[in-house]
Amino acid sequence: MELDDEFLLEVCRVKLNGSSLLTLCNSGQFQALTNSGSTRKVVDIAAVLGKSLGLALVDCSASSETIGVLKQVVDLGCCIVLANKKPLTSTMEDYDKLVSHPRRIRHESTVGAGLPVIVSINRVISSGDAVHRIVGSLSGTLGYVMSEVEDGKPLSQVVKVAKSLGFTEPDPRDDLSGMDVARKALILARLLGWRINLDSIKIESLFPKEMGPNAMSAEDFLDSGLLLLDKDIQERVTKASLNGNVLRYVCVIEGSRCEVGIQELPKDSPLGRLRGSDNVLEIYSRCYNEQPLVIQGAGAGNDTTAAGVLADILDILALFPE
Repeated sequence: MELDDEFLLEVCRVKLNGSSLLTLCNSGQFQALTNSGSTRKVVDIAAVLGKSLGLALVDCSASSETIGVLKQVVDLGCCIVLANKKPLTSTMEDYDKLVSHPRRIRHESTVGAGLPVIVSINRVISSGDAVHRIVGSLSGTLGYVMSEVEDGKPLSQVVKVAKSLGFTEPDPRDDLSGMDVARKALILARLLGWRINLDSIKIESLFPKEMGPNAMSAEDFLDSGLLLLDKDIQERVTKASLNGNVLRYVCVIEGSRCEVGIQELPKDSPLGRLRGSDNVLEIYSRCYNEQPLVIQGAGAGNDTTAAGVLADILDILALFPE
C-alpha cells in the first residue's frame, strides 16, 4: 500500500506515545514480520526491484543482526542508508562488502546525526587533500558532562541532571563507557582508509570495571558508584585549569593513533569553547592545517537524526533519474 500522509501521521503518533509499531497490525491493514520473515521479504523485493529502481534499505536500528540482510541487498544492487553504527564497525570483511559500491551507500547519521560530517570528509578526500588529523567531541552526553564539570560541579550531580534531561541512556554507563564514541571514531578512521577494528582503539571509560553492568546495578551506580568518581575528575579539571586548558571527551585520529578519552585542550579552541550537548569536529589536512575545518551543531536527537537519514535517502534518489 502507499505510505500516504495519513499513514505516516499514524506511525508518528504511535511512536510518540512510546508504543510498538506492532499496534498498527490491529487494524488488519498492516503486517508485522519476524526477523527471519522480514529478511526473506526484503531480499525477495530486492531481487525484483533492486538495481533498476534504486531501491534503498534504511537501517535505523541499533542491532548487529541487520548485517546479513544488508550484505545480501548490496549484492542485489540495492542502495543502503544507515543510522545504525554496528554494520560499519563490524569486521573488515563486512565493512568492505557494505562499502563496495560507494555511490550506493549513505551513512551520515552514524556519526553526527544531521551534521554534514561524512560528506565533508569525503569531499576533502576526493579533492586530493589528505586528512592527517581528526579531533572531535562526538557525544552530546559527554560534551554536556565535561562542560558542566568544568564549572566545578561534581560529576555525580552532572550525570544525574543529564539523565533527568534525557541526555543519557537509561543506564548512563552506556554513554560513560566511551563505546559509542569509539564506534564513531572507527567509522571515521575507516573512511580515511585505516584498516582497523574496534579492538584496535584505545578507549577510556569514565568508570572502572568494578562498576560495570556485570558488577553493579544501574541504581547502585547512580546512588553510590558515581560519588566515588567525583574526586578524580575534579582533580583533573583543576590541573587542566592551571595549565590554561579544559577537559573534553574526544576521539583523536592521527598518525597510527586512534583513541577516545579525556584530553586537555586549549580553552580558546573550538573544542575548548564547546558548551552543552553540541558535537564539534576539527578536521586537519594540507589545506586546513593551521586553521582546521570545524563542523559544529546538534549531533543527537530524534529530529536531527531523522533529518540526516531523510537527506541521505533524497541524495540516493538523485542517482536514479525519473
